[in-house]
Amino acid sequence: MIKMLSKLFKSLFLLEILKGLSITGKKLFKKPITVQYPEEKTPQSSRFRGLHALRRYPNGEERCIGCKLCEAVCPALAITIDTEMRSDGTRRTTKYDIDLFKCIYCGFCEEACPVDAVVETKIFEFHFESRNEKVINKEQLLEIGDKYEQEELKDRNRIN
Repeated sequence: MIKMLSKLFKSLFLLEILKGLSITGKKLFKKPITVQYPEEKTPQSSRFRGLHALRRYPNGEERCIGCKLCEAVCPALAITIDTEMRSDGTRRTTKYDIDLFKCIYCGFCEEACPVDAVVETKIFEFHFESRNEKVINKEQLLEIGDKYEQEELKDRNRIN
């Protein structure tokens, strides 16, 4: 009987709504925490991992030696590599694809690379307009690496 009266009292005086309105009233006069995204950006962690890139040596030659360690260590199986021997006896990649839908941005590929060829940049603002764009190939990765090489060097020096 007491539960029934309590329930009737709560529903009659709309206590739940009053509780909600009191919380809203408390927050109404505090400074908002909303970030106006394109104009304002929140600080990134130094450990943030974003879009992948392939780096080159200062002489312009690509760093990747085709060891396939990044492909082997990738838990999501997002990396596909094909290699061939060059005329000078070194092995280089002919195909280096990363499926960005599969990638979980764990950073294992970057850690496994013995020559620091693959890096994960601080770029997080990228999108696809079709499903065909989800796989990023070697030429695109090298282009990203060329474009953001100086920023990567600054980030690496700041961390070390």
